[in-house]
Amino acid sequence: MSAGHVLIVVLRLLIPLSIPRYPLWGGIASMLIDALDVVIIEVIGLGGFGDHYQTTDKLLDTYYLTIEWLLAFRWESPWARWPALILFPYRLLGVALFELTDRRVMLFIFPNMFENWWLYCMVVGRFFPSIYPRSWRSAAVPFALLLTVKMAQEWLLHYTEAQPWDWIKRNILGTE
Repeated sequence: MSAGHVLIVVLRLLIPLSIPRYPLWGGIASMLIDALDVVIIEVIGLGGFGDHYQTTDKLLDTYYLTIEWLLAFRWESPWARWPALILFPYRLLGVALFELTDRRVMLFIFPNMFENWWLYCMVVGRFFPSIYPRSWRSAAVPFALLLTVKMAQEWLLHYTEAQPWDWIKRNILGTE
């Protein structure tokens, strides 16, 4: 295990610990370290993940998403709470099937809508409480919009196997 691998794992274990105290900002920080871990590991130059990236990434994703999921149990509105409580185990099923079958299509069929829904509820709850999910309509419309965007992302990442971090490294960081 390289020093870079250890550093990223430590960051991905520590940053989510801020979620219970600062749910929105801790969640955003956890999502950012998840999204940029491959870029960071290459920029710091301490060695990469080797062949263990997919498994390590999925385990660390499950760790921080579990923290967010546990917080969702306390949400007062069932229109916000129930989608979150259902979406997380749904994604876990997809991750388990992916690990068992090594078929990326499982990640497309079982998209990580939980993360998007959780973030949406946190942002509107904090900054736009008038549109917080409190009815079927105030839940269904943003859910459908989020699902559309998420399915495009899942298709890009898991079907076409695009690697946006390569673009980030090339065009933003000027590396590679």
